[in-house]
Amino acid sequence: MISLLVLAGIAVFLILRLRSVLGTREGFEKPAVAPSQKRSSGPDLEVIEGGPDRDITDYVEEGSQPAKALAAMKRVEPSFQVGEFVQGARSAYEMILMGFEHGELNDLQGFLAEDVFDSFVEAVAQREDQGLTIEAEFIGVRETAVVDAIFDEASGVAELTMRFVGELTSVVRNREGEIVEGDAKAIKRQKDTWVFARSMGGDDPNWQLVATDG
Repeated sequence: MISLLVLAGIAVFLILRLRSVLGTREGFEKPAVAPSQKRSSGPDLEVIEGGPDRDITDYVEEGSQPAKALAAMKRVEPSFQVGEFVQGARSAYEMILMGFEHGELNDLQGFLAEDVFDSFVEAVAQREDQGLTIEAEFIGVRETAVVDAIFDEASGVAELTMRFVGELTSVVRNREGEIVEGDAKAIKRQKDTWVFARSMGGDDPNWQLVATDG
């Protein structure tokens, strides 16, 4: 009798020991699936190639000549994004416009084509000769739009024409400090059409302002 109790105690000990090491299973368990065989629980998504590029069609009409030019730019330089360019052009517009208004052109030279820079310098010099100074404050850009895009595949030169509608306050003072034009409290709306250019696929990522048309 004592032997049976001892054997039973040993059996219970071994069972508890095995449960602690191996764990337990309850009910029916499917065999584990190898990682390579697992499938996502979400719906299968089919990638449709050849669809419209929203980075282009968000700014110009699908199938238009500007859209084709932008697509050609992307083929030459896959990292080029129209949305990023538009944001950069918007910032450049404020910087260049206010640099011209304040007559501070030295920091702008790298962003302007040579003839554009020369015309800015001449205009600022004429103001100074007349004893005129401009006090301006930029309020913001009300509108930014891609008007046209041209790409010369032979030379790799791209041109993008942008239309800006900016808002600012501006007054012109003479040598005596008297206001001869403008109103410091009145917000005026200024419309500009600018053309930016650069060589796609080149080492220099910077666009330059090559033409202006107010």
